[in-house]
Amino acid sequence: QVQLVESGGGLVQAGGSLRLSCAASGRTFSIYTMGWFRQAPGKEREFVAVISWSGSNTDYADSVKGRFTISRDDAKSTVYVYLQMNSLKPEDTSVYYCNAVWRNIDYWGKGTLVTVSS
Repeated sequence: QVQLVESGGGLVQAGGSLRLSCAASGRTFSIYTMGWFRQAPGKEREFVAVISWSGSNTDYADSVKGRFTISRDDAKSTVYVYLQMNSLKPEDTSVYYCNAVWRNIDYWGKGTLVTVSS
């Protein structure tokens, strides 16, 4: 059973930090490219960050570069992907989704809500 479960969302003041986690199980997610996307109310889902299967390559949306850091831990059968979010802004308020991609196969989590108050 494939599961991508996000956690770590919540309410934070502008300038604060949060760390999101994604626990991926049910497949060999160590070979998957993992990423984070977000969707604000009334807007389309957008790319936030991605990390390669090896962890050696990362990429970020321009809007979060220098503030967010993606990482992964493949040490166990469950792969964990993290998104460290610093210097949060009200415009970062969204539901954040974990994504796993390998070839033409992709999986999504159900999301975790991040609310940044001004």
